[in-house]
Amino acid sequence: MHRFISIMFSLLVITGLQVSVESAGTRSERSVRDYRSLLTVTNGGGWGSWGQREMCPAGTYAAGFSLKVEDPINGDDTALNGIRLHCINTIQSSSHLHHSYSSVSSDVGSWGRWTDIKWCPSGFLASFQLRVESFQADGDDTAANNILFRCSRGSFLKGGGTNWGDWGTWSDSCEGKGICGLKTRIEAPQGRGDDTALNDVIMYCCD
Repeated sequence: MHRFISIMFSLLVITGLQVSVESAGTRSERSVRDYRSLLTVTNGGGWGSWGQREMCPAGTYAAGFSLKVEDPINGDDTALNGIRLHCINTIQSSSHLHHSYSSVSSDVGSWGRWTDIKWCPSGFLASFQLRVESFQADGDDTAANNILFRCSRGSFLKGGGTNWGDWGTWSDSCEGKGICGLKTRIEAPQGRGDDTALNDVIMYCCD
């Protein structure tokens, strides 16, 4: 009986290690996909820490996005809390088949709800603009509020974020087929302090 329990325990340990290795492999693969260029904007907020880079699966690119947004609460507002990219391949893009896709996001804030997905009519996301509220001194800071994307074939997609702050300048346009990953700067919950959640984002472009 003791031998049977020992064998079963060993099998559970081995299985757990295998699952752990497979999960780590998936995480690593999503984080280290080669990229050709990165896109930044100059008006991002400075609070919080950068999360891990997250990439679309190989052979796919972001053709749509959704946002995690906290609606105005007449209190400690955080506005934009997260950005999710939705990735498809070239065949799906040209045939408008968006029912099958992969989603990636870097760090995400604690508040709000996810908006509906907005898709490029054709092509992939290629550049972006960020709407950011500047430092409010004794007022309520919200940092990033909304995002606007330009698709590779000229269409524009505006997110369903909030209206505080100002739009900054456009990022560079992708060198390569389109945006394929992102990394976000998120301020963790501040307890009784002033929360801002998402402050800044970097986008990655792949061939």
